[in-house]
Amino acid sequence: MKALPLDGIRVIELGSTVAAPAAARLLADFGADVVKIEPPEGDHLRRWGELAPDGTSWWFKSHNRNKSFVCLDLRQRDDRLRARELILGADAVIENFRPGVMAGWGMGYAELAAEHPGLIYVSISGYGQDGPKAERPGFGHIAEGISGFRYVTGYEDRPPVRVGLSVGDEIAALYAAFGTLAALQARRRDGRGDHIDVSLVEGLFSLSEALLPEYAHAGRVTERAGNRYLRAAPSGIYTTADGRHLSIAANSEPIFRRLCAAMGQEGTAADPRFATNQARIGHSAALDDIISAWAGARALEPALAILAAAGVPAGPVNSIADIVADPHFQARGAIAEVSSDDGDRIATPGLVPRLRNHPGRLAHAARAVGADQHRVDER
Repeated sequence: MKALPLDGIRVIELGSTVAAPAAARLLADFGADVVKIEPPEGDHLRRWGELAPDGTSWWFKSHNRNKSFVCLDLRQRDDRLRARELILGADAVIENFRPGVMAGWGMGYAELAAEHPGLIYVSISGYGQDGPKAERPGFGHIAEGISGFRYVTGYEDRPPVRVGLSVGDEIAALYAAFGTLAALQARRRDGRGDHIDVSLVEGLFSLSEALLPEYAHAGRVTERAGNRYLRAAPSGIYTTADGRHLSIAANSEPIFRRLCAAMGQEGTAADPRFATNQARIGHSAALDDIISAWAGARALEPALAILAAAGVPAGPVNSIADIVADPHFQARGAIAEVSSDDGDRIATPGLVPRLRNHPGRLAHAARAVGADQHRVDER
């Protein structure tokens, strides 16, 4: 079998629910030997959402693919010693306990690094490992609000709304995996490991685009604007005659002219209200009325065909049913499956990113609590 990019790297995951398990899964997808340690009752995510016939959530089976599963009760001294032993024999550990919990168990970074200087120790928490709020419990839902992410999400005349998915956790997972890879590369040079501190709040705040510089230098507090994009226009979502929703992004001058031509509105492109991006932002409501009238007069697919022929970026707002049926997702391998131990095929998102010369792999779905105990203990 062809070697994978992270073959030979062992990662111990002491994580639950979303963030730490997602970070470990990214590493496992590209060959890392990830050992997931769970308590006897299992990760909480095993019981979230729709459950498979065996009582484990479908989400868990997909979310924790490609890992080995060991059961240790860290409330018990002997099991903590075994976990410590596994970490000291690994390249990295990923944990998402509240700051101080691991140290209280004798598995803090300073203590373990004294015995294993090359250890890469990844801590994911709500607020980070220090600061006045470090010891507070934090989840992605809370981090979305604190980071400013949720403040700008929704319509101006309504309260902020949550994004429909666990964005804070997944962003933290990406940073955790990135930090692990950066530390592995640095360790090749100097042999030293590192402590990677990932905050859910800071991960989301890092995506805040213009919020900070515009406030710091212009005094502007960005408010909710619904489907309008406040810094470029047109860039919105429009309802078609068949009740579907169409995204259009035509905010550069050449693309805007192509959009106007496609809609049969050449005069709109020459209108001084819409001549530049800044002008269009100031008159975005009037511009959206024009585009909404055009979109509302035709069904989604004919509208998409017209815009594609004109070279205008546009797309449907897909449900998961739409995505599964989309031939592009299928052709790209974005809709994938992994085998479970009972022979079922579990639907799972495909590998991201795609490496041409060193691709990852989808080996198997999540297994039962402690399913790999004997194999791991024998190593």
